[in-house]
Formats: sequence, structure tokens, C-alpha cells
Amino acid sequence: MPRIPITREGYDKLKIELQRLQREERPRVIKAIEEARGHGDISENAEYEAAKDKQAMIEGRIQEITEKIGNSQITELPRDVDGKVVFGCKVIVEDLETGEVSSYRLVGPYEADVPSGTISVISPLGKALIGKEEGDEVKVQTPKGVRNMEILEVQA
Repeated sequence: MPRIPITREGYDKLKIELQRLQREERPRVIKAIEEARGHGDISENAEYEAAKDKQAMIEGRIQEITEKIGNSQITELPRDVDGKVVFGCKVIVEDLETGEVSSYRLVGPYEADVPSGTISVISPLGKALIGKEEGDEVKVQTPKGVRNMEILEVQA
């Protein structure tokens, strides 16, 4: 399986979340389960059921993050992009139909968050942009149809 690119910052965030879940959340929920058991019959104990559900969610998230970390390859951010779209760069694009200007940083899929301005290099827009240069026009298939965009600027 190919390794998934991730920035150092994104990798560190995953590690921090994993440590928090393992060192704080997991012990907290185990204690809550023990306390709920101490209240007697667990077959009709809502506190016990809630704690067990939370434990399942925490363990699932720990497993998910562990797999992401194992599949990741830290990719250093570019120092200079020379006008070319590469992993980690910031791209300013204009939608040629609407005139709307947007800015995105291209990152790995584990750290993409459109509201905060990061998109995955494997998203339709990321794939369309990667390898292109300032001034290039790109066509992007979106849920609303094909969008024509121009790359206005590429920053490291």
C-alpha cells in the first residue's frame, strides 16, 4: 500500500490526539465503567451502558489514528515553489464563471479541512491543481458540475 503524504504539523496533531486518548480518555472511561459496575445490576444500568459506548468510541478512534500514523509519510513543505503547485503549497485560484477567489493549502487526506483552507492532494481540486503553474487554467469536476479555474498565485 502506498504511503499517504502528511505534513509534519498534521502528523504531530495525530500523535498528540493519540496520546491524549490513550493517557487521559481511556483511563477516565475505564474508571467510569468501574464506578457504574459498583452501582449494582449492570443489566439496567444506563451509566454503565453509556460508559461502555464511550469506551468503544475511544478505542475505535485510537485504532483509526494508529492506522493513519502507520500509513503516513511525512512530506516536508516546500521552501520555494517557483510558481508550480506542489504538496504543501498555498494556491490562490479564481473561479472563471463566478469571479470568486479562493485560497487553499494542499495537504494529505488525513489533515484536509476545507473550512480551514486545506484540501487534500487526492481531492478532485487537488488532483487538478498539482503540477500546474501560475496562470494555468484547470477544469475541476465538482458536485455542481465542471468548474473552470485559473491559478492566480502559488506560495510556499
